[in-house]
Amino acid sequence: MPATSPQKNSPDGRTEEQKKIDEWLPITSSRNAKWWYSAFHNVTAMVGAGVLGLPYAMSELGWGPGVAVMFISWVITLYTLWQMVEMHEMVPGKRFDRYHELGQHVFGKKLGLYIVVPQQLVVEVGLDIVYMVTGGKSFQKIHDLVCTPGNCIEIKLTYYIMIFASVHFVLSHLPNFNAISGVSLIAAIMSLSYCTIAWAASLEKGVQADVNYEYRAKNTGEAIFNFFGGLGEVAFAYAGHNVVLEIQATIPSTPEKPSKGPMWKGVVVAYIIVALCYFPVALIGYYTFGNSVSDNILISLNKPTWLIVLANAFVVIHIIGSYQLYAIPVFDMLETYLVKKRRFKPTWYLRFATRNLYVAFTMIVGIIFPFFGGLLGFFGGFAFAPTTYFLPCIMWLSIYKPKKWGLSWTTNWICIILGVLLTVLAPIGGLRNIIIQAKDYEFFS
Repeated sequence: MPATSPQKNSPDGRTEEQKKIDEWLPITSSRNAKWWYSAFHNVTAMVGAGVLGLPYAMSELGWGPGVAVMFISWVITLYTLWQMVEMHEMVPGKRFDRYHELGQHVFGKKLGLYIVVPQQLVVEVGLDIVYMVTGGKSFQKIHDLVCTPGNCIEIKLTYYIMIFASVHFVLSHLPNFNAISGVSLIAAIMSLSYCTIAWAASLEKGVQADVNYEYRAKNTGEAIFNFFGGLGEVAFAYAGHNVVLEIQATIPSTPEKPSKGPMWKGVVVAYIIVALCYFPVALIGYYTFGNSVSDNILISLNKPTWLIVLANAFVVIHIIGSYQLYAIPVFDMLETYLVKKRRFKPTWYLRFATRNLYVAFTMIVGIIFPFFGGLLGFFGGFAFAPTTYFLPCIMWLSIYKPKKWGLSWTTNWICIILGVLLTVLAPIGGLRNIIIQAKDYEFFS
């Protein structure tokens, strides 16, 4: 009898070692989620910092184009989200648990990685950086509202961002999506709550005496750049696609009851909640303040003080959950690379080091570049538009090859053209805003 026997393969072709690694990795370690997990994970993923910038985006786009861009984005992203849910198990007996796995199936093993992973990382890491900034600014706003005038100690934004980051040095060690389901549920409730406060407080405040709905730009060139930035800020608000396959991976699936059923049910509920959050905040916020609205609607609202303090507290709690939702796929990529490629052992201390370094990185970048509006526009166009607006359409055309000029073919090509335009134009406006804001900024202030 030989001293060692070869590792046996499981029915799906994996060795016992591979199976143990998959059971350790964040995305594939738990598959017992219910359809409502999909609903609140998607709400938490979608309704984040971006919703607070929508009135500002409206001020850059104007009434007609703003409403059109908001509505078209809602329709297109719901359609592309449906495509991704459908493609999760399009190969019988196989699940594409990660966005890049679907990309590899469509474009090939190497090209799929090169196309999807950089974009997905920019989205997820970019969002977590913006959440660091938003969390810090919300903490700062709470402090400024509750402290007594004359007795306030001025604290740098840097320290508020560090306070927000300290929470994630703890929460980042929750192993997977199902482990953060409670955090995500609370976050989803918070998002609906602070959105309601934002539009209700704007409505209560009433239209400002000096309200102006004309473009704030001094000339046509500036108006065009602002318009491009506004496009990116809307795109930023629709970013849930980057974690949708990873969320679907947590739902159990059989040939008789595939995961796409409960997943889609959750997505529809989530998108109804998204509409109830986005449209009132964007339209009422812009209607109240016009082109003088801040790039974060809650900054424009100061009274009633207790309500705005509460809203900012809800924002902090919500983006704690959102940060984790986007961090887990990044942890999965890092841990997969270290364990499968670099042959590190899947241990708690590997996870401890990797996750703490990631939180520290997003915190430091957030401290260096706390330009909320500019970051929304730049990231919204540069990476969110491809992965959300048109990459699913390209994959769909490549796999299913619908009839030329048919409904499916035409719909997908319209989404692709609009998405490419968004990808090209939005970062221009966002980058310009960052440069303008950076002129008067002192680092680590």
